[in-house]
Amino acid sequence: MKFYKSTFAGLFILLLAFGLAACRSEPSSAAGDAESGDQYTIACTVGMITDVVRNVAGEYAEVEGIIGEGVDPHLYKPTRSDVVTLNGADVIFYNGLLLEGKMADVLVQVATSGKPVHAVTEKILGDEHYLMEKEDGSSHTDPHVWMDVEGWLTGVDVIARALAEYDPENAQDYLSAAGSYAEKLKALDDYAASAMATIPEGQRVLVTAHDAFRYMGRAYGLEVRGIQGISTESEAGVRDLEDLIDFIVTRNIPAVFVESSVADKNVRALVEGAKARGHKVRIGGELFSDAMGQPGTYEGTYIGMIDHNVTTIVNALGGDAGGFEKN
Repeated sequence: MKFYKSTFAGLFILLLAFGLAACRSEPSSAAGDAESGDQYTIACTVGMITDVVRNVAGEYAEVEGIIGEGVDPHLYKPTRSDVVTLNGADVIFYNGLLLEGKMADVLVQVATSGKPVHAVTEKILGDEHYLMEKEDGSSHTDPHVWMDVEGWLTGVDVIARALAEYDPENAQDYLSAAGSYAEKLKALDDYAASAMATIPEGQRVLVTAHDAFRYMGRAYGLEVRGIQGISTESEAGVRDLEDLIDFIVTRNIPAVFVESSVADKNVRALVEGAKARGHKVRIGGELFSDAMGQPGTYEGTYIGMIDHNVTTIVNALGGDAGGFEKN
């Protein structure tokens, strides 16, 4: 895949992939741009980031998300309107780790203008004990960190500190809001761990449309299999499907899952293939992987997205999810 058009852009994209805003302006020139009493604007690439930023920024900023519900960020190409949004924003947050590969040229353009551009994964970059690599020999890193609530908490801190730097007058409010939101995420993390533990040990296997749930699997004790690779640009072949059908039948897997941002045809092929071999496996529900639910709904928040996924997985695989106590 080509993410750049020149040698310079290629080198800079490498920096962006690892979350290093190398061409960002120095703090002294970025800080203090927000005038007292005025809202500034923040642009975010994916919904999971947008929701966290809104919780941290509060009334001080207008926050706009670019990639909406049901949209696959691996394949998303920025529109002219997106370019205007990014160029007009005062601060930008993106995931990094090549999640937004096709937006790379625009992010390069904006970053080189001196605007604050932050990767929310920047605190875990280089942490070889945490980050998971793709299993295709490419050495690219799995970008789906938000599937592990504890891992995503590091992004909350990145966002709070970036906003405190940009708008120092209200720094304490950002840090306080981030602390309150972090407590909610810690409660969600505890719920996810306890709910997943109720799944019978032999059934703790998550089979989905693409390999977006490995951080969740590691965090909460699930074996994870995806039909496609980490990026949905990779196509699943007949051999891949046959191997996964063999796995489902052999392990007596009770349910597989579709995803809101990925076509369900391959998952349905698994169901039909297992049926042809005498094993009944059902679709356990729809999970949110690379995008959240519709705006204005509970599933359209990060907490609601993870709660929905955990509840759906646990109940379909024979556990007892109970219910997350929202606060």
